[in-house]
Amino acid sequence: MTAVLELKDLRKSYGAIIVADALSYSLEDGEALGVIGPNGAGKTSMFNLITGTVQAQSGDVYFKGQPITKLSAAARCRAGIARSFQIPQPFGAMSVFENVLVAATQGAGESGHAANELCLDILEQTGLMARANAPAGGLTLLERKRLELARALGARPSLLLLDEIAGGLTEQECQSLIATINDVRASGVSIIWIEHVVHALLAVVDRLIVIDFGRKIAEGQPDEIMASREVQEIYLGIEAGA
Repeated sequence: MTAVLELKDLRKSYGAIIVADALSYSLEDGEALGVIGPNGAGKTSMFNLITGTVQAQSGDVYFKGQPITKLSAAARCRAGIARSFQIPQPFGAMSVFENVLVAATQGAGESGHAANELCLDILEQTGLMARANAPAGGLTLLERKRLELARALGARPSLLLLDEIAGGLTEQECQSLIATINDVRASGVSIIWIEHVVHALLAVVDRLIVIDFGRKIAEGQPDEIMASREVQEIYLGIEAGA
């Protein structure tokens, strides 16, 4: 398999606060990778480094075998990297359709009929077709989460970064969203998903990594990672001697 993304020794700090400490891993084409770790571990900062909204102090990012470390966030988006955010912030006065259209035109570079068709396909895929003409500011939490996903898909990504997209949802809503994410993955999109709702991750991902203080401390099959005493100590707060 071919690595769609590779991080090599990424380092980033803000004074004494280290958010990426020699961070290295790769993602295979078509793979879904879950990322867990305590609050403040550097998970969202990792996404910022991948998308280019923050520049690493050292290290490299490769996308489909090409170095993108020096590329702008806009160039990385056009290359095929898109993300969602923890707190959805749609254009509230615009319709759901218009929100996705912005992504399709600015991220994917589509226009006219092609842009409209792309948006309609995405709204159907994300379960938002019935809300296409509704103002985005009046959506429920689940609908806002779905719109956040739809806006990311509007850029036609081959790599989708999901940041806490299941947070705050009921179990039924979470299961509904998992089904949608699995459908997105089945379309050929590679996924990296940061999430505290671990059972949601386990329903989608092939592999887990654990990050603490900006450093990768564990990587492997989901069941092995969740059974690790080190992971339980750091992530779940279980003392080593317990």
